[in-house]
Amino acid sequence: RVWLDTYEIDRDEGSLGEYLAFLQQRKLPPSIELQKLIWHVITIHSVSDQTLNRWPALYVTWAEAKDLCMAKNKRLPTEAEWEKAARGSEGGLFPWGTTTPDPTLAMFGRHHVHEIPILTAVDSHEAGKSPYGLHHMAGNVAEWVQDWFGFDYYAYMPERNPPGPANGRYKSVRGGSWKSNPIMLRTATRGGSSPDQRSATVGFRCAKSSSSTAP
Repeated sequence: RVWLDTYEIDRDEGSLGEYLAFLQQRKLPPSIELQKLIWHVITIHSVSDQTLNRWPALYVTWAEAKDLCMAKNKRLPTEAEWEKAARGSEGGLFPWGTTTPDPTLAMFGRHHVHEIPILTAVDSHEAGKSPYGLHHMAGNVAEWVQDWFGFDYYAYMPERNPPGPANGRYKSVRGGSWKSNPIMLRTATRGGSSPDQRSATVGFRCAKSSSSTAP
């Protein structure tokens, strides 16, 4: 059992509109990959700006996700915080419980054409919410968390506020994505990615610390 100081975590994944506004504020251009995606879905698939802005952020590096959260006086959640928010106090197999994943619960298993992601709005899929009311803790985009990835870290981590390994090559990524198979949507599934990588399957959500302590 792990004990965590109380914290708050965003209900929704960081949105693409939010990410683009952050880049504009920093006078940074979107990545080439993201520019190509936006051009394609607007000109070929007639996706509206409003719809695009409600997609989850993608092609975002770990540092960009961290900085965007910090700009909101927040931070990335630790891996332990993320997992608690996904599993709830009962430790559900999936964020919504034990029901086998289906399209009403999560955006997953979508093979793409011409490398175009199949995404949905960050505040959609009410039926797939976690016990604490969070959307898309499985599927849509996987999410950067604060920790370095340690394959065997759970075997020796501290019982209170585990911070993750002191260093590493990869940052932890949780939650599965629109491309994932059902097994990857499980709340206990762990993975890692190079912090500099920009992927069509990885986004983020923010969290912030509170004051008291709870299991």
